[in-house]
Amino acid sequence: MSKLIYKIAPDSLWRDAEAAGVFSGAPIDLADGFIHFSTAEQVRETAAKHFAGQDNLLLIAVDAEKLDDALKWEVSRGGALFPHLYAPLDPASAVWVRPLPLGEDGKHEFPELPA
Repeated sequence: MSKLIYKIAPDSLWRDAEAAGVFSGAPIDLADGFIHFSTAEQVRETAAKHFAGQDNLLLIAVDAEKLDDALKWEVSRGGALFPHLYAPLDPASAVWVRPLPLGEDGKHEFPELPA
């Protein structure tokens, strides 16, 4: 079974990447030199920490096993290993893309994610 990793991105940024055929990352990714991803266990905290109150976001699922050697698991927040992609991402490689709406409580409403 494949292991999905997740990218949170503004809808407009992802739609532009789909049109261009390449996702180079959000401004933070470009500044850091890699595309930040999270696991299913990490992505809710990532949303709360880095995307609090932001609307018009998408949750993008990618099969980690298809990213080959460009994907590195590196220590980040709290000493946990986070997936970092050191290459552009082909938007067509997304397993699925879903809206990540804000709920009435101001927190993002996630679909059910496989662990």
